[in-house]
Amino acid sequence: MTAQFNAQQRRDFLKSLAALTGSLPLWAQAQSSWPTKPVTMVVPFPAGGGTDAFARPLSAQFAKLTGKQLIIDNRGGAGGTLGAGVAAKSAPDGYNLFMGAVHHTIAPSMYPKLDYDLERDLVPLILVANVPQVLVVNPKKVPMADFKAFLEMVKKNPGRLNYGSAGGGTSHHLAGELFKLQTKTFITHIPYRGAGPALQDLIAGNVDMMFDGLGSSAAHIKGGRIKAMMVSGAKRNAAFPDVPCSAELGLPDYTVSTWYGVWAPKGTPADAQARAIEEIRRACQTDEAKAVWANQGAEFPNLTTTQFDAFIKKELAKWSQVVKASGAKLD
Repeated sequence: MTAQFNAQQRRDFLKSLAALTGSLPLWAQAQSSWPTKPVTMVVPFPAGGGTDAFARPLSAQFAKLTGKQLIIDNRGGAGGTLGAGVAAKSAPDGYNLFMGAVHHTIAPSMYPKLDYDLERDLVPLILVANVPQVLVVNPKKVPMADFKAFLEMVKKNPGRLNYGSAGGGTSHHLAGELFKLQTKTFITHIPYRGAGPALQDLIAGNVDMMFDGLGSSAAHIKGGRIKAMMVSGAKRNAAFPDVPCSAELGLPDYTVSTWYGVWAPKGTPADAQARAIEEIRRACQTDEAKAVWANQGAEFPNLTTTQFDAFIKKELAKWSQVVKASGAKLD
């Protein structure tokens, strides 16, 4: 009787275990086979911006290597913070990721009431791209031949020109405010819901200029739709060797750059995080991705986990000081 009862118990236990295993989320099962289904990655800006310019080729290479889709979910608004909030609240099951940017280390100093905490609610996985900021103009509205003539015109006409940005509190916005501070000029800020819409209006002549990440502007510069006046930093960019850098134009401290990285919601299993880092790194190092990065004047920093986390902490501190020094405010 006891033996029969034990055998029945065993069968019941195995049935319960099978049912339990089947009801568990995939992250609690064999993560070594990740991904076993499509992965969603929130991009917190509309299509056509800098984040999207790296997210989509990354998605294509990810699918090619893993056989599973990396679905881009564009959630623009509030300088990228709306999408960050959505990502922070997504299920930590290994199948939800977030591609953020430098903007998200500026936001805590600009937005008093964010519905997420970058350090508490999201886990940094890998830094995938770094590009300098570039000053671009509509050549019909700003027909100056070079930066010197451009700056002279801006100084003589305070408030006449305007610049578009990806939104208040983004690197585009802060780059514009820093430029005004360092050149002692005044240019009106016009925030958009992402770099894509701002670029469309720049090309259409609805705004005069932008301080954009080179990733989203590169194709338009090469196509002649907009003109690059200057790249930030101490050296020229290899993709645009004819465009002078800020240091050679008398602005040695104008060193704004835009970077992009991937996070996961807090609570995402460590094994899923490790697999995501591995597959994203592989996707960024394919010949196709390398060509896209090079064409957009970008580098692949390849900082992961603790290195990326330390980088984020430095950026948070840096941008907090920049916001205070520039007096930048949300429009």
